[in-house]
Amino acid sequence: MDKMKGLKRTNYCGELNAVNIENEVVVCGWVAKQRDLGSLIFIDLRDRTGIVQLAFDDKTEKQIFEKAFSVRAEFVLMAKGIVRERSSKNLEIPTGEIEIYVNDLRVLGKSETPPFEIVEDCQTAELTRLKYRYLDLRRPDLQKNIMMRHKIIKITRDYFDENGFIEIETPILIKSTPEGARDFLVPSRLHKGSFYALPQSPQLYKQLSMVAGFDRYMQIARCFRDEDLRADRQPEFTQVDLEMSFVDMDDVLNLVEGYMQRVFKDAINVDISLPLPRLTYEEAMERFGTDKPDMRYDMELYNLSDIVKDCGFSIFESAISGGGSVRGITAKDAVSKLSRKEIDKLTEMVKGIGAKGLAWVRFTEEGITSSFGKFISEEKMNELIKRAGAKIGDVVLIIGDTNNSHVLTILGALRQEVAKKLEIIDKNKFNLLWIVEFPFFEYDEETKTFVAMHHPFTSPMDECLDYLEEDKQSIRAKAYDLVLNGIELSSGSIRITDPALQSRIFDLLGLTKEEANHKFGYLLEAFKYGPPPHGGMGIGLDRLCMQMLGLESLRDVVPFPKNKDAVEPMTSCPSTVDEEQLEELGLKLK
Repeated sequence: MDKMKGLKRTNYCGELNAVNIENEVVVCGWVAKQRDLGSLIFIDLRDRTGIVQLAFDDKTEKQIFEKAFSVRAEFVLMAKGIVRERSSKNLEIPTGEIEIYVNDLRVLGKSETPPFEIVEDCQTAELTRLKYRYLDLRRPDLQKNIMMRHKIIKITRDYFDENGFIEIETPILIKSTPEGARDFLVPSRLHKGSFYALPQSPQLYKQLSMVAGFDRYMQIARCFRDEDLRADRQPEFTQVDLEMSFVDMDDVLNLVEGYMQRVFKDAINVDISLPLPRLTYEEAMERFGTDKPDMRYDMELYNLSDIVKDCGFSIFESAISGGGSVRGITAKDAVSKLSRKEIDKLTEMVKGIGAKGLAWVRFTEEGITSSFGKFISEEKMNELIKRAGAKIGDVVLIIGDTNNSHVLTILGALRQEVAKKLEIIDKNKFNLLWIVEFPFFEYDEETKTFVAMHHPFTSPMDECLDYLEEDKQSIRAKAYDLVLNGIELSSGSIRITDPALQSRIFDLLGLTKEEANHKFGYLLEAFKYGPPPHGGMGIGLDRLCMQMLGLESLRDVVPFPKNKDAVEPMTSCPSTVDEEQLEELGLKLK
């Protein structure tokens, strides 16, 4: 028998208000709460829009009253009734002035007692909630997140459509070209011993779309990377992918700035001022110790090497004589929060990421105390304090090392940790900026070779073309990252379209002509037939949603995420497969 026969939903629960008083309505949803007061029963009915109160009293038909008495949390109901004013109003919710006096109630589905309460800010362990993700997703806060994601995607499609972009779907099963992160491989049944890969990005296909003459491409693209997880990373993710022909870097950046302004305004009513600031990679590293600086607070790095090179403190002196540097940050008004015990914790933290130790100066009302004060003169200490811009109440934290890049990255991480401890990060602020002029190459300590920092299709800056082969470390790229509150939101570049230049880059990366042709031959072949100048980027949609909503984890904006071990607890994925399937694919487990 059709339990819904004769009834059709007329309204969503959370959309009803005083305007609907005296209207007859039909609503559907899940029981959030049932309250039995003897001759009165109230049911809070929840759907994706919110909660509305259903009311039953001694004038309600007996059969309906008994049915209302029997329902429990998470039962699925359909209710028809008259909207009326509530005698006891709840102005904390949009429907709090009204209730539905029910004259027809249908139980469409029963529920066992859920393993956790379906409420906002649920404190149940995440592993349990991920195991029952379909229940977790009923929680109002998660539903709002997923609906905001939908809204952001719609704004995205509208913006790029208005700016002349064509949405093109690129393949999910592609040729494996492992560069950077590991590919997820898919064995072929028809071509035993051969494999597809899942795309880390649609990079080459979108470039080929430019060769094909589509001029402006975009896609809400699914991407896959077999890498270790963290709070802002999943093995599969979504990016707003775009590519444009006949453009330079400014054209791409200006268009994406317009998108950021639009999506923040239309989605969460936040105004973004344009143009966005730009820092070169070198400047970002020198000032903040990272290529994705959080500039919602100050605490910039400064160089103390010239002051302490002959100060008498051997640790500082050996760092500088070994070709490195000594640098510091000043934590303002931090003496009360950065006790000796807290500084010891920070010392352990920086040692864990490669520092040999942490030097410090505390500037209190009683005077200056320091971990190295007895080794240097009062004059040198005063010079150091002056450079640090320190005053009473401040704490100076110093790192020295023979490897200058280690000093910068360690101090960058320390700066972030200290800001969290001091609680000086404005969680309501959105700080967007561009990082430009990235190094083209970075040295891989593991393989002892130079690799492309972005990817090998990025164009070097014009002024670097004359010394590509002579000085790899000085070559800068037409590459750019968009950073939001200390998180890399997107990465892009102007691409190489000259086959001769692309061959030079492959040579510099140690690829033989045969290897380059095997991996990228189809792209090189396409570039023989009139490639337009082009560039683009991919914007991390999951990270954008997470940041706009002020959340700490991507898992709160992804409907069915993996956990930190790359496992989906709900389906126990990944899982083993039958021997027959392996045999069909021509595979044997080692």
